[in-house]
Amino acid sequence: MLGDEEKNDKAEEYLNGWKRAQADLINYKKDEAGRLEGVLKFGNESILMEIISVTDSFDFALASMEKTGPVEKGICLIKTQIDDLLKRHGIEKIFAKAGDVFNPAMHEAIATAEVSEQSGTIVEEIESGYTLHGKVVRPARVRVSK
Repeated sequence: MLGDEEKNDKAEEYLNGWKRAQADLINYKKDEAGRLEGVLKFGNESILMEIISVTDSFDFALASMEKTGPVEKGICLIKTQIDDLLKRHGIEKIFAKAGDVFNPAMHEAIATAEVSEQSGTIVEEIESGYTLHGKVVRPARVRVSK
């Protein structure tokens, strides 16, 4: 038979084990909540990337149109609606304009140009880049000065 001190030691051991198990469960719940949040934020990334491709086509079409007739205005309206839809789902455009400093985290240099501007600056944006909830999902493709 166990003495009082041994019983207290056993009770303390069981209590500490229970506390560790409870802490492990709390940490597990936090980890799972974080993973679920990631799935909800980035689970639709592939379809949003496909929609971005469609917006690229719209941009190309709009650049080649006169923008004066009702058809052009309708296409501009559709493009605006798609941009709003992307924004509501966390997609933001990366703005890269001539003279900006090249940032490899946000830009992809696909060509260089000999210009009188400072080396390492953007000369031209070739293709727009996008972020999804702050994560770069497609870098802006740019021409950079040498």
